Amino acid sequence: MKEKKRQLIVTFHTTAASVAMERACRAAGIEGRLAPVPRQLTADCGISWRAAPDARGALEQIIRENNLEAAGIYEMEV
Repeated sequence: MKEKKRQLIVTFHTTAASVAMERACRAAGIEGRLAPVPRQLTADCGISWRAAPDARGALEQIIRENNLEAAGIYEMEV
């Protein structure tokens, strides 16, 4: 069984927004990946961006600068 670890999870209303987040993070050199939204959360498109918790400030800045519509930002063990 995979060991759980603390992660920052950004959820989106649309798949287009999640893909735009991936593109913006890659361009900015911010590590993370697209992944299914954990069952404990809900999101319209079902895709989230996962990153290390210490990346929160950088991710919030990416969201603002790129006018991305994030449904929510959560920190949890997954």
